[in-house]
Amino acid sequence: MRDARAEDMPVLQAIYAHHVLHSVATFEEVPPDLAEMHRRREEIVARGFPYVVAEHDGVVEGYAYCNSFRLRSAYRYTVEDSVYVAPDAVGKGFGRAAMREVIGRATALGMRQMVAVTGDSPNSASIRMHESLGFHREAVLHAVGFKFGRWVDGVIMQLALARATAPRRCARPRHRRFRSARSSNSHEKSQKKGPCVCTAQVLGGNAHEAFMREKALSGGQDSLISQRNI
Repeated sequence: MRDARAEDMPVLQAIYAHHVLHSVATFEEVPPDLAEMHRRREEIVARGFPYVVAEHDGVVEGYAYCNSFRLRSAYRYTVEDSVYVAPDAVGKGFGRAAMREVIGRATALGMRQMVAVTGDSPNSASIRMHESLGFHREAVLHAVGFKFGRWVDGVIMQLALARATAPRRCARPRHRRFRSARSSNSHEKSQKKGPCVCTAQVLGGNAHEAFMREKALSGGQDSLISQRNI
């Protein structure tokens, strides 16, 4: 396992395009081009989330990452995973290995819950893989997608990364709740007592700045930033 790099993106784009065109693992119907795949990875990495590849004998066989489950601030301890494997590498454990890495890193970041949205109830391979990692089926959204000329379910699965106790508050003024994690001596001192994940850390630098810009434009209401499902 290793972090995905810019030079990996042509391979990852080909892997993802296969799933877009031939499976219901994703609800996208038109494969994103290479530039869009670069943009998506950079956005996820900028937020501080893991984006890893499974490599065997120098060949990238699959990849996985997690991203914000939702951008409203109260969801900041919950992430959603995505995992895709090359068609000739399915069933060889690469997806599971990549997911273990993502789960470990997300836990180290202070995340509390990981959600998986698996396309279609009969998609047993993905469901079994997630169950083998400790995910539980929580709900089925019936016929929420339409792909390949048929209605497709969405299966919601969830993994508790850590005990869902109330997180320790960041030591910073209430009116500066989105203050940068490195801009306050009091916050830095509070880090010595243990990890503290605030909205600015979860969103990352660029995404946090965009969040604040849109919040200002909307008169202080919730951000209008939309989350792309990759």
